[in-house]
Amino acid sequence: MSRILKLILAVNLLALTVLTFVYPHLMVGPGKLIPGHATLEADCFACHAPLTGADSERCVTCHKPADIGRLTTAGLAIEKPLTSTPFHQKLTRQDCVACHSDHAGVKRFRPTGHFNHRLLEKTTRDECQSCHKSPKDSLHQQISGNCSQCHSQENWTPATFEHAKYFELDRDHNARCVTCHVRNDYSSYTCYGCHEHSQDKIRRKHIKEGIRDYDKCVECHRNADEHDIRGEYGKGKGGREGKREGKKHDD
Repeated sequence: MSRILKLILAVNLLALTVLTFVYPHLMVGPGKLIPGHATLEADCFACHAPLTGADSERCVTCHKPADIGRLTTAGLAIEKPLTSTPFHQKLTRQDCVACHSDHAGVKRFRPTGHFNHRLLEKTTRDECQSCHKSPKDSLHQQISGNCSQCHSQENWTPATFEHAKYFELDRDHNARCVTCHVRNDYSSYTCYGCHEHSQDKIRRKHIKEGIRDYDKCVECHRNADEHDIRGEYGKGKGGREGKREGKKHDD
């Protein structure tokens, strides 16, 4: 009796195995394909390698990397691209399944929850606004580019930049970003953007104190309090010791 049962189980297992390979879309398919792939509904091996799953090398037989985002697989121009700038041409490797899955029941796009920017070439990763629109809030309207100074490519929020780490924006310095960062270049700054800090006035005041290097303001000044000095000239209260050191340095 046990032999008959084993034989029945073996026959059923064999039948299921055969049916899985003959009709995989019915036996193991997780859901319908997107409309563009409807003709492949019964041809699982157009995209899947046997026993190993979806294969990116099979994707590019229809979707030429140079044409993605520009032309359809039939060679027609795409009227309404999903992104303003085609970026698939900037990928370091053609790993389609890292972002795309086709079946309903499986997330059709971005199954990991977010796009892996590390798939992009380094120069493209620094050009955020070629794909992303700039935020319209009052702060970001003053800024263009340099997203990575505040945001990471793994998580847009929270922003990590702390301005007070470099200079405190108190009531005397509540100015527009471009006042100090000319042309929205946040890799540099100037303190000569208002009437209180003219270059000639700053030069006279620092020379009088025996200080010759006065171009890198935030190395000594952290806020509007001129006596709150750090660095080489800020060792004594109110910067007195630093002033004496500056004069000795000139001698």
